[in-house]
Amino acid sequence: MRFVAIDRKITQGTRGERGRRWCERIWPVPATRVQRGRSAFPFLYRSIVAYFSGHTPPSPIGEAAIWSKAWPVCRTLRGRVDRGRFPPSACVGVVSMATSEPSDYGYTATRWSLDDLAAAMINQAHDEAMSRSSIFRGLDEADLKPHRSVYWLNSHDPDFEPKAREICRLYVSAPQFYEQKQLVICTAKKTGMQILQRKHPTQRIEPGKPEKREHEYIRHGTRALMASFAVPTGQVVWDLGLTRTSDDFAAHIAKVAEHFAEVERFDWILDNLNTHWSLQVCQVVAKLSDVRFLPKDLKTGKERRAFLTDPSHKHVFHFTPKHGSWLNQVELWFGVLARRFLKRGDFCSAEEFEDRLRQFLDDYNANYAHPYRWTYTGQPLVRDTPFTKTRGQQKRGRAWFSPRPKLFERLLYPPRPYHHTAV
Repeated sequence: MRFVAIDRKITQGTRGERGRRWCERIWPVPATRVQRGRSAFPFLYRSIVAYFSGHTPPSPIGEAAIWSKAWPVCRTLRGRVDRGRFPPSACVGVVSMATSEPSDYGYTATRWSLDDLAAAMINQAHDEAMSRSSIFRGLDEADLKPHRSVYWLNSHDPDFEPKAREICRLYVSAPQFYEQKQLVICTAKKTGMQILQRKHPTQRIEPGKPEKREHEYIRHGTRALMASFAVPTGQVVWDLGLTRTSDDFAAHIAKVAEHFAEVERFDWILDNLNTHWSLQVCQVVAKLSDVRFLPKDLKTGKERRAFLTDPSHKHVFHFTPKHGSWLNQVELWFGVLARRFLKRGDFCSAEEFEDRLRQFLDDYNANYAHPYRWTYTGQPLVRDTPFTKTRGQQKRGRAWFSPRPKLFERLLYPPRPYHHTAV
C-alpha cells in the first residue's frame, strides 16, 4: 500500500467527496479495479468515508455502532462472538447438571460422561445443543471432573475435635515429655500380610525397561504384625504372629513396657478396636501401673475404657476418634513398611518371610528410625480459597512451566500454608 501527500483536490468539495478522493489516493488502482480494491478492506473504506461525511456506518454484526470524532482505525472494534460460546445460563445449567446425580435426570449410569451431559442438555429443551467440546470447556473452567472419584472417610464422632486436639498436643509435646521420662507411643496392628511367591522369576530392570513381575503367585499364608512407634525417637517395638487376640495385645503391652523400662509414664495412642480395651489389657495395665484390679468393676466396655484412660495411672490410653485412625502416627510407618518391604516382596515360605521381616525391622531401628514432623493441629482442613486457585486455575497462567515446580516457580506461586494455631 502506497501513501501520498494530501493535495488541494482532496481538500475541495463536500465532505463525502473529500473522503472518497482520500481513499482513492490510499488505494491507487486502475479504474476497472477500483471496486475490487475497495472490497479488500470494506469496513475500513466505509469508516473513512463516514468520517468525512458524518454518517454512522453499520457495525460488522449488523447493529448501529456509535462513533466519535476520533480516528476510527485507532479504536478497538467490537468483535464477533466466538463460535461455540453460549449464554451464562447454559453454562450454569451444565455445572448444575454435572454436580447432581445422573438418576435425577433419568439416567441409569452412576456417573456423568460428556455424551450423557450433551444428551441431557438436549432433553432439557434448551435453545441450542452443546457439543462435547463445549461441555468440556465449561467443566474445565469450573474445575469440575465428574469422571474422578476418591475414597473419603467421614468421622461422625461428636467428640472428634477435643480428641484430635489432645492427641496433637501429645505429639507436639512428645520431645519435652521424653526428656522428663514420659513417652508418647502409637500402637496399632497390621493384619493379613500375605506371604506371596511369584510363580515365575522376576525380570530385572534394563536400560529403558522397568522391572517385570509375574502376576501369578503362590500364597503361603498370612501374618499379623503388632507395632508400637515411639513418637520422640521413631523406634519401633513389634510382635509378629498368626493371631491378634486380646491376649496377644496384652503381651505386646507388657513387652513394650519392659523395652522402655526407664520411662516413668506412658501415653498410648490407639484406635477403637475392641481388643484394645479388653479385660486382659486392663489386667496388664493395672499390674504395670501398680493399681488394684477389680474384674467386677470392669464388666462393660465403658467401664474398661474409663479405667484405661485414667490420667492417674502410669499407663494412660488415648483413643482416636471413630474413623480417625489416621491420627495415629504408626499408620505412617505402616506405609513405609508396605512400600519398602511388602509391595515387591517375593517369599518362598513363611519362615523366609519372618526372617526377612525381622532383618528389615532391625535394620530400620538401627539406621532409619526417626521421628515424624507432625503439622496437623486439630483444626479442620479448610483453606482460605478453593483448591482450584492453586492448581486448576493457575495452570492457565503458567502452561509453559514444567510439571515439577522449580525454585523460581515456588517464588512465583508459593504453597499456601494452613492456618496453624498454638496447641
